[in-house]
Amino acid sequence: MHTPAVRFEGVSKRFPGVQALTGVSLDVAEGSCHALCGENGAGKSTLGKILAGLQSPDEGRLFVFGQEVHLASPHDAIAAGIAMVHQELAFCENMSIAENLCLADMPRRRGLVDFREMERRATALLAETGTVLDVRGRLGELSIGNRQMVQIAAAVGGGARIIVFDEPTSSLSQAEADRLYALLARLTGRGVTCIFVSHRMPEIFAPCDTVSVLRDGAHVATRATADLREADLVEMMIGRPLAEYIPVPRDAVQGAEVLRVEHLTVPGHFHDVSFTLHAGEVIGLAGLMGAGRSELACALFGLDVVTAGEIYVNGVRVRIDDPRQAIHYGIGFVPEDRKRQGLVLSESALRNTSLPTLDLLSRFGWIDRPRERHQATALFDQLRVRTPGLDAVVAGLSGGNQQKVVLAKWLAANPRILILDEPTRGVDVGAKAEIHALIGQLAARGTAIFVISSELPEVLRLSTRILVLREGRLVGEVRREHASQETLLRMMAGLGDHRST
Repeated sequence: MHTPAVRFEGVSKRFPGVQALTGVSLDVAEGSCHALCGENGAGKSTLGKILAGLQSPDEGRLFVFGQEVHLASPHDAIAAGIAMVHQELAFCENMSIAENLCLADMPRRRGLVDFREMERRATALLAETGTVLDVRGRLGELSIGNRQMVQIAAAVGGGARIIVFDEPTSSLSQAEADRLYALLARLTGRGVTCIFVSHRMPEIFAPCDTVSVLRDGAHVATRATADLREADLVEMMIGRPLAEYIPVPRDAVQGAEVLRVEHLTVPGHFHDVSFTLHAGEVIGLAGLMGAGRSELACALFGLDVVTAGEIYVNGVRVRIDDPRQAIHYGIGFVPEDRKRQGLVLSESALRNTSLPTLDLLSRFGWIDRPRERHQATALFDQLRVRTPGLDAVVAGLSGGNQQKVVLAKWLAANPRILILDEPTRGVDVGAKAEIHALIGQLAARGTAIFVISSELPEVLRLSTRILVLREGRLVGEVRREHASQETLLRMMAGLGDHRST
């Protein structure tokens, strides 16, 4: 038998109020693409972080290529040939792309940084992932997807023999995800061991040959992906049968117009965009990375300055210059980047949930704390938020549970118009089904919903109509019954426009 690249033996890890891992034992074969999957809070990211030297196990042993190792820091992991691509980006946003990619080993010439060589190295690292960017640009100015590709380039270019990918496609478009799958195939072909932490079904079955399932911090099973059906894997992950994602009811009666956008423009992002949204309707917005989808959402919520065009809410022309005004007009917004725009990371889950509704929870200038807790408890139960308690700092929650907190605060606000930008990013398969069902319930109650998603099956499943943006312009509109992934992809890529089908 071959010595595994990685062996976990009886690994346990506890955080305050949470048992993250309990006696986990499993092997990862050398040169394989091995998936770790499970629901949010199952322990998969914690196991990856232990291997990357970011966490130390409370109990158990870790072996790398047959040798027991004690990885007290990421530096120890790098020395052992292990790199990690993090779910939440871990770079210096105020520095250039080149500086970030060469930060651990700056090229020098006569005692000074050799910027030309640094830029050459950075360009070569990006080329390995099929990404073309101006490496002199500041990292913080990139889209989330491009920042993720930079992080992948750093890990791949470091020459590691074992690479942990923690939810690497959560910010990527389908085209970028496909490039990543091809990269994984090249890496494993060279003998590199890839550990893929995920809960998204396509990316488990597409690049991975083996999958280990964790549930509630325990190892459930390790199976070859070729021997598994998707339904079997989902049931192993959540411990119960799960029907296909529940779609939005198609027979819901469409209500009155609640939002109308005419010729809206934000220079450099999108131009001359017009559409309407009705009560009880779910409109999907599709487009490639950089098409202007998230920027359109930000403009509607007052985060970007609109230079031309008009916005009407319930038939009345309005001016939305900041989020406070958007909330006043009944607009809620779940942003793509929850850490930057959706949460106050240093505050508790409770405080984050009540932020948009403080005026409703207050009396004579004082917040009704019991009512605030009752509201949060009900919402957390509804969304199955896993947290040690309402007062837990939200920065310490898993990515999926952070996303549920963002959703919870807007459910509390009960908006008439709800904008959802990547609503299931970083959310496990069970929670995704629940969020899809929730969207259907909100639409049935008359909420007008605007959904932006990089997952075309999600757009198709949820939407009554689908708008397509390409290079900042609205190039088509397709009703759900006439739409397909192929149709949308052709429109997104400029291979065929459909102005109303």
